[in-house]
Amino acid sequence: MAVDDRSIGIIGPSGGLTWPRLFKAEGTRAARRQYARRVAVTDLLVLLVVIISSEYIWLGGNAGTIGPQLGLGYTKFGVLLTFGWWLALRLGGTRNRNVLGSADEYQRIVHVTVTVFGVIAIVTLLMNFNLSRGYLAIAFPLGLIGLLFTRRIWRRWRRREILRGRLVENVLVVGQPENAREIAGWFTNHPAEGLRVTGVWRPVHATESQWLRVGENFVPIMGQARSLKSAVKMAGADAVIVSATDELGHHGLRDLTWELESAGIEMLVSPNLVAVAGSRIGMREVAGMPFVAVKEPTYAEAGNWPKLVFDWCGAMAILLLSSPILLATAAAIKLSSPGPVFYRQERIGRDGEPFQMIKFRSMRVGADADLARLLEEQGTAGQPLFKVENDPRITGVGRFIRRYSIDELPQLLNVLHGDMSLVGPRPQREGEVALYDQTARRRLRVRPGMTGLWQVSGRSNLSWEEAIALDMHYVENWTLMGDLQILVRTVRAVVAKDGAV
Repeated sequence: MAVDDRSIGIIGPSGGLTWPRLFKAEGTRAARRQYARRVAVTDLLVLLVVIISSEYIWLGGNAGTIGPQLGLGYTKFGVLLTFGWWLALRLGGTRNRNVLGSADEYQRIVHVTVTVFGVIAIVTLLMNFNLSRGYLAIAFPLGLIGLLFTRRIWRRWRRREILRGRLVENVLVVGQPENAREIAGWFTNHPAEGLRVTGVWRPVHATESQWLRVGENFVPIMGQARSLKSAVKMAGADAVIVSATDELGHHGLRDLTWELESAGIEMLVSPNLVAVAGSRIGMREVAGMPFVAVKEPTYAEAGNWPKLVFDWCGAMAILLLSSPILLATAAAIKLSSPGPVFYRQERIGRDGEPFQMIKFRSMRVGADADLARLLEEQGTAGQPLFKVENDPRITGVGRFIRRYSIDELPQLLNVLHGDMSLVGPRPQREGEVALYDQTARRRLRVRPGMTGLWQVSGRSNLSWEEAIALDMHYVENWTLMGDLQILVRTVRAVVAKDGAV
């Protein structure tokens, strides 16, 4: 048997290998159903506590009736509201299999909650019910916060279970082994998503007795000699990903959908757009034929006024809050080593324009003159990300402020001046930019940032290729909400000193 040295590769005819059932789906499906039931019970308990608490906080024991014509008291109304709200969460898909644990889960909870209270407000107004606004004003935020908080706890538990190998969904890939290799590699690099490829099925090829090596496992590659039902059973699949619709055709894809529906297996179609954010992907129907529509990159929006206002207000707030730290750091640098407090260095900004980036000085004076020699000594002179391992130029105070990224705080002045943003690709030196290829140059289309996606995804522990891929994803898929999430993750990364240099 020929074995590929790569972690994921095709292995030829298996010879003496048999076709065991490598993975079983029944236990995982039962565990996921139990997880959904636990979430549902938790939702109900949260809503009961919130509704009862809201009644006694606002009305005490003297609650009257709502609408004399109905004779409905607040306690009965609270019970109806609780079960109606809970049922709306079910109908809104907040506990669906493909929603639990996804980014869409929180958005659906907010949408359902706003809709429920919007309907109550309209009905109350139209029917002229005597419903206390204060009661609703307490129930609405408490219920929403309670739901989001408990879902957050469940998500953390789910993530731990997935990383332990539980609640992991098995996936059968319909298409070519090369596509399955890419999908399997993506799942391997994102283990917390809880997906793994356990089989490949090629409906128009007679492929048999071949294996795809995925990490330490051998995934069977099956051909047209096996039916889809048999392939799903062999892979123990919970879901099917179609990666090559050309092998099926339109009618074949339709028939595949019907066949999977009866088995309760979810089907996904991969558009082979792994570098495009889901928010940019939609569906468009033309003459009855569906197409995947990809919206234009959003880097132009990253220069508009919402981000400018966000950057200016955020920089001012952080500058005021961190002023004691800034003063203490300046004093420590001045007293510990000769030289200026601040260090200015030319970096390349938006559209390739140079600017002077400000930092607290963390190295001895004249350190730049030794950079080329140190890079040559460690063999990284011709590579981007000019980093020196165990850099001897860093002072004692400099090592401390770098560990907690305090040396970066003066860049808030660059943000206020308009040279930088709070979030964006890190500004690099002219020598590093000279090593960019055409793809990497696209990161210059937005203002550089104090922090960015690659800083919160490993910081200096990432390779250049990984850092560029994350920066390009940010540039092409920018959103203001994404900036907020990156800032929150930055605080966590700094506190944990993850990848600090």
